[in-house]
Amino acid sequence: VQLQASGGGLVQAGGSLRLSCAASGRTLSGYVMAWFRQGPGKEREFVARITRNSGATYYADSAKGRFTISRSNIKNAVYLQMNSLKPEDTALYFCAATTVVGLTTTPTQYFGWGQGTQVTVSS
Repeated sequence: VQLQASGGGLVQAGGSLRLSCAASGRTLSGYVMAWFRQGPGKEREFVARITRNSGATYYADSAKGRFTISRSNIKNAVYLQMNSLKPEDTALYFCAATTVVGLTTTPTQYFGWGQGTQVTVSS
């Protein structure tokens, strides 16, 4: 499955953005979905995860209370609502899929990365 993230941009600290993730030619309903990010000079890191039926979500500590992951299997899309953004949230954000049902935050267990969408938060 090939995924495409969109919705990034330049925002001031404290602002909000909503990222979207769409798949081309493949339904996402059969996959656990996640968002990752990669800041300048940093490794790719886990941000949030959602189960196939939206029954459970899981967040990195850095995202808890500020970010919300959701999905619409009808629209075949996954979203990341980001509020109270901070300069340290600046990164290239990716969505990815996994067939691993158990909780995993390891990038190597995900696929379909695409090119990501850039989020830049100014102070």
